[in-house]
Amino acid sequence: MDVTVSSWLVIALGILGANLPFLNEKLFAAVPLKKTAQADGGKSWRKPLALRLLEMVILYFIVGAVAFALEARIGNGFPQTWEFYAITGCLFLVLAFPGFVTRYLRKRH
Repeated sequence: MDVTVSSWLVIALGILGANLPFLNEKLFAAVPLKKTAQADGGKSWRKPLALRLLEMVILYFIVGAVAFALEARIGNGFPQTWEFYAITGCLFLVLAFPGFVTRYLRKRH
């Protein structure tokens, strides 16, 4: 796999990983959560925002590990300082914006 394909793969994984917590009600899109009772008597699969954010942080580190593995496969990995992680964390939050808008800001009819 060349550098270009690896780069696009990491970008695609970043977009998917950032939006995955907001686009489904399962934990990591695989583990169903307990049903909770609603005021109208029905039951639903509502995942709280704190759990979605925790899931997003874990997916950030998973995508980072994949990126590091791809970088090490191409050649020597570069040492990173805290600035790198601050910037990529903010970028991951920006990539999560479409999923957040879809989940919380879009008006339901």
